[in-house]
Amino acid sequence: MNTRNNGPVLGPGLVLAAAVLWGTVGPAQVLAASAMAPAALGGWRLLAGGLVLAAFTVRPRTLRTLAVPGVPRLLLVCAVATGVYQAAFLSSVARSGAALATVIALGTAPAATGVCARWVTGERLRAAWLAGTVAAVAGCALLLAPGSTRVDPLGLLLAVAAGTCYALYTVYAKKLADTHPGVHLPTVSALTLLVGSVPLLPWTAGDTAPLGDGATAALIAWLVVATTALAYWLFTAGLSRVRATTAGTLSLAEPLAAALIGVLLLDERLAPAAWAGCGLMLAGMVVMCVPPRRTHDRPGRGGTRAGRSSSWREPVSSGTPAPRSTSPTDA
Repeated sequence: MNTRNNGPVLGPGLVLAAAVLWGTVGPAQVLAASAMAPAALGGWRLLAGGLVLAAFTVRPRTLRTLAVPGVPRLLLVCAVATGVYQAAFLSSVARSGAALATVIALGTAPAATGVCARWVTGERLRAAWLAGTVAAVAGCALLLAPGSTRVDPLGLLLAVAAGTCYALYTVYAKKLADTHPGVHLPTVSALTLLVGSVPLLPWTAGDTAPLGDGATAALIAWLVVATTALAYWLFTAGLSRVRATTAGTLSLAEPLAAALIGVLLLDERLAPAAWAGCGLMLAGMVVMCVPPRRTHDRPGRGGTRAGRSSSWREPVSSGTPAPRSTSPTDA
C-alpha cells in the first residue's frame, strides 16, 4: 500500500504502539521475578519471537529479495545490534530496575539515532526533530532526578550500550528500506531476531531449569508474542513511513510506558520532578507526531488551479525514494 494513502499519522502511530509494547518488557521481568539469567531470557525472546514472526512473514519471494548485493551486510549489522541490545538491556534491568534501565537505554536512543542517521545516510536533522528530542531527553533527565531512584554504574553503562544498539538497528533497517525498497522489512526483522539469538544460545541452552516455573513460562510467552513478534512487525511497518530520527525519538514512549507501569503495578515511586519529566517526554512525542505542513499548488492561469488537493511532504531520507510498504500476509 502507498504511504500517502494511509495518512500522515499512521507511521508514528505504528512506532508508538511498538514502543508501548517494548515498555512492558522491564516491568514484566520484574513482576515475574524469574530466576532465569537475563542473557538466557533474551535468547529465548529472540529465538522464539523470531520463529513466530517468521511464520507470518517469511516466504520464498520475500527471501529472494534478501539475496541482492548489499542486503546481507545491512542485515548482519541489524542482527548483531539486536542480539547485543537484548543481553545489555535485560542485564541492566536486573541491576538497576525496570524504570531506570528503560529510561536510560531509550533516553540515549534519540541522540544516538540522530548521529548515526547523519553519518550513515546523510539524513538532515529537522527543527521539529530537534525540538521534540530536546523536550523528550530533558524529560528523561527529570525522570532520573536525584531521589527518584538509585543508580548502579554498571547497569547504567549496559543501558547506554543497549540504547546505542537500538539506534544502530533503527538506522540500518531504515537504510535497508530506502536503498532496497523491494525488501520486506518484517521478514528482515524475523531473520535479525533469529541471527541475533545465536550469540545467546549458550545461555539459552544452559539455563532451562526455570522453564518449569509458571511465572517464567508466562513471562517468556508475553515477551515472545507481544513484545517481540508483534512489536517488531509494528515497528518495521512504521519505520517505512517515518524518518529514522523520528522513530528514534518516538521510541521514548517505551520508558514513559515503563515508568507508568512501574508506578501502577510495581509500587515504584516517582518524585514530582520525575512526573514533570513524564510530561515533557509526552510533549516531545506530540511534537514528533504533528503532521508536516501542508503545501498547496498555486492557482494556474485562466482562473483554474494546477492542483486542488494538498499533499503531505515527509521525505523518507535524503536522496532516496520512498520504499514500497507490504504487509506480512502479502507473500
